[in-house]
Amino acid sequence: MASKSEAEPINEQIVASKYGAMRTELNQIYSKITELEMEVSEHTLVINAIEPLDPSRKCCRMIGGVLVERTIKEVLPAVQRNKEGLEEVIARLNEALEKKKKEITEFEAKYKIRIRKSDNDMKDDSNKREGSAQGVLVGPAGASES
Repeated sequence: MASKSEAEPINEQIVASKYGAMRTELNQIYSKITELEMEVSEHTLVINAIEPLDPSRKCCRMIGGVLVERTIKEVLPAVQRNKEGLEEVIARLNEALEKKKKEITEFEAKYKIRIRKSDNDMKDDSNKREGSAQGVLVGPAGASES
């Protein structure tokens, strides 16, 4: 029995903190994917802008915080490789995201975790049944005002 309690969280606080850590990790993965998708879109814009130009034309590229002058013929393949690399990283992060979602779902089922609404959300639900408050976020600051 001692070995079982070492492997699994014992009380509600430990379960809640582990669940919170899992949710935080999930949010970090989401934000990293979003950041990388923005970089891919920037790479796409650059590729679309310089592809039709003369390959011998000079252009500037930021490499490690240093702006260097190269030709389009040198820069275009590098930008395309970087874009492909970013897309591969995004694909791996999406796989990790799905695994983490599954892990959180299993954790929720195992410990019967339910997300409960704050008091303000419950008041809003009882007063407005038409759904007119959809899309409104209530932050923790609103909970302290009573």
